[in-house]
Order: sequence, then structure tokens, then C-alpha cells
Amino acid sequence: MSADFDERRKAAREKLDLIDPAKTPGGDPFRRAWFNAVYDLAADDPAAVPWASLAPHVWLADWLAAHGPLTGRAVDVGCGLGDNAEALAAAGAQTAAFDLSARAVDWARRRFPQSSVDYRAADLFALPQQWRGAFDFVHECQTLQALPESLLPQAAAALASLVKPGGRLLVIARARDADQTTAGPPWPLIRANLEALAVDGLSLLSLEDLAAPGETRYWRALYRREA
Repeated sequence: MSADFDERRKAAREKLDLIDPAKTPGGDPFRRAWFNAVYDLAADDPAAVPWASLAPHVWLADWLAAHGPLTGRAVDVGCGLGDNAEALAAAGAQTAAFDLSARAVDWARRRFPQSSVDYRAADLFALPQQWRGAFDFVHECQTLQALPESLLPQAAAALASLVKPGGRLLVIARARDADQTTAGPPWPLIRANLEALAVDGLSLLSLEDLAAPGETRYWRALYRREA
């Protein structure tokens, strides 16, 4: 990213922090209004969306290069501006993608007008009934780290509900050690948080602790539901 992009992002982040309920004791833990405000206030400037990198996440791209292609149906959770969803589609999956913000979904559609991805506005905590057990591959990247720890069990159940028998769930999230504290958000996850996502028939197949030199440390966890 350019220096100008970085400056715009820093300025936007400072403004967003002022209205973030996570910065206020007793604020809404779901932060729905705030996530919508991020896209409303961005005015189509991706620098104003703190998590928008305009490319697939490096650890998703790395995983797809090593383990692709994909088959069947995939869904991208919290799709934002669409880069990860497009990577799943390019890997061969019939892909759906959703975000809490309808404006984010519209932005993704405009960025990729010829896309085969089915972009929709949806809430992880109130998913469409027809999505239950519907996907061969579920991808979640950096959504869980935006939630307080008290909501992680609900989020785990929601993610598991999307995975069909024999299907897989891939989770990518910032990492920290159990003895490290963080003010957040985001709230990097500890190993136990990733292990606790193995619910409702999901088994943890692999848990990688990843960091490129000088870069942020991440977990990359793969789960599978028994056939």
C-alpha cells in the first residue's frame, strides 16, 4: 500500500475508534451498528476499511496453493470487499459469500461485476436456514478476532452449522499466547480458542502458528465434520 493509503487508513481508524462500542464499558458486544458504519463512512475508499487489503489473505492464498483445487460448495464468512471469496471461486468452488453490511456486499459486487460468487448480506448469528449443513468448505478469516471472547461459543456453533457431513472449515485469525494480554479490538486468539471451535461434530485436523518475518502472527486451523 502507498504512504497516502496508509495515512488515510490511520485517519479513518482514529475516527472509527471514537464510535466503537468496544471502546466503551458496557457497549454492544456484537458491534453490528459499528460494522455497518465502517462501510457507510468509507465513501468507497478501501483505505477507510481497516481490514481491507484488496487481495486474498496471504495465509488463505498459501493454503489454496498447497491444497487446492476446491470442489463442491464453499462459503466465505464476513466477506468484506470480496477478495477471499473470489480466491475460493478461482480455486474451483461454487462460492457464496456474506457480510453483515449490505454496503460491503454491494461494494464487492461492484468490484467484481463478472463474478460467479453469490454475494449476500447476512448475520453470522442469524444465518439462513437453507445454509445449515450446506457447504463442503467454510472459510472464516479475521471475523472471530473482532468478537469479544464471550461471543466465541456462539460463533463456533454458527460456523459449525454451515459445514456439511465430510466438509471442512478453515479459520485464519491473529494469534497470541495465553499469557499475553490485549486491549483490542481486534482480540488475537489463543490456542484454546481455536481448539474450542471443534463443536457439533467438527474435529480439529491441524493448527498452524504462522508468521512471515516482521509480520503479524496468525493461527490457521482446519476442521472436518465426520461424514
